[in-house]
Amino acid sequence: MDIRGLFGANVRRLRRAAGLSQEALAERMGVDRAYISWIETGRQNATLLSLWHASQALDVRPAALLDESHFPTDDQK
Repeated sequence: MDIRGLFGANVRRLRRAAGLSQEALAERMGVDRAYISWIETGRQNATLLSLWHASQALDVRPAALLDESHFPTDDQK
């Protein structure tokens, strides 16, 4: 999984765990809902500022958004 896919998958996982819609997360981050969709699908090359805003909106440490432990690596498949 590339870094965009990893970041997006973690955003989706943590957003759902928080019981938030894409729209609600977008509102907390001050971005458009489509931006959240693009992040979650790995189509958006998010900035460090986006990572920070997402971590604040999801109430997690920024490192949680780059955590690989929830997804199998290529050699674990």
